[in-house]
Amino acid sequence: MAETVGQDSREPAVAELRKRRFERRKAAYRSARRVLARSSVLGTLRERLALLEAAGELYDLDESADLYGNGVVEVLEARVAGLLGTEAAAFFPTGTMAQQVALRCWAGRTGDPTVALHPRAHPEVHERDAFQQVSGLRTVRLSDEPRLPTAAEIRDFEEPFGALMLELPLRDAGFVLPSWEELTEVVDAARERDAVVHFDGARLWETTEHFGRPLHEIAALADSVYVSFYKSLDGFGGAALAGPRTLVEEAKAWRHRYGGQVFQQFPTVLSALAGLERELPRLPDYVRHARVVAAALREGFAAAGVPWSRVHPEEPHTYEFQVWLPYDCDVVAEASVRQAEETGTLLFARPWDAPGPGLAVTEIDVRAAGLEWTADEVGAAVADFVARLP
Repeated sequence: MAETVGQDSREPAVAELRKRRFERRKAAYRSARRVLARSSVLGTLRERLALLEAAGELYDLDESADLYGNGVVEVLEARVAGLLGTEAAAFFPTGTMAQQVALRCWAGRTGDPTVALHPRAHPEVHERDAFQQVSGLRTVRLSDEPRLPTAAEIRDFEEPFGALMLELPLRDAGFVLPSWEELTEVVDAARERDAVVHFDGARLWETTEHFGRPLHEIAALADSVYVSFYKSLDGFGGAALAGPRTLVEEAKAWRHRYGGQVFQQFPTVLSALAGLERELPRLPDYVRHARVVAAALREGFAAAGVPWSRVHPEEPHTYEFQVWLPYDCDVVAEASVRQAEETGTLLFARPWDAPGPGLAVTEIDVRAAGLEWTADEVGAAVADFVARLP
């Protein structure tokens, strides 16, 4: 994000300004009385460790600690497999590793190392070409549209592929999802081409409200599914790969080869169990209230006289969505921080990015803290924020 990195060597003064603003935003977040979400990104070590204070309610702490993936790790794996309705699941330290392993295994089974995905999918944007550089996979890019590919695009794609990877939701396009009917048609189209289907479900936990289906029914569409424990569930980290037992057993062998056979992982695993117990049941409430907040933001910007604004999607598909404004990125970033410093209300907690000249975009997430906000309170916060713009 442009606000946070400060890597423009041509403008060291601007870079330093953005670095200082990031520190101010972090301090403002910690002291703010009102935010739409309290997440791990800007939390303190003390706040994060508090997640394990009631760990004894989740697992018998008199049991031996895990060693190389047994004990409490196996309990978490069984819990995930049960939730997703798969034969088995394997815990991984990162989603990047989990998905490389999954698609490498599928490539060995299909005989085709080609993975079809969206150009804004996480491996294409955020993983330094890991599929190609580390795992010997080849990616081909489907539709450039800011949405998941359609069944027609799958059927008409000009070259073969062994696996179709679908990121649900597609974060960099605005946390967007297809309809249930569209998703089933896409899966059917891939199967017509004899391709396996893998879900990048880092945030799959958030999709049940949009699809109107339970997790196991959503996961059943795919041959394998990856889920994250820190996205959506607010755990310390970690991921799981779920699917057929034979695939999962092979994946565990590759997990060892990739360096993922960690000696002990109980803090991360306990935090994942906490997320499944405490956060997972609340996600539908977050999604429903995110739609209230999104509508209030849209109406608030219009009432405040902003010449143009965009909430995307207009009705959020998950509890996360984007806000676009016609201002310079640094201008809105400064107004966001000043609002928090001066009023104790942090409306925009995440960084702002500059997708083009005179444009700024940020992401909103609505979690437990956001449930306390009424639509009127969101509108009032928008008016106060806009008053701080030039």
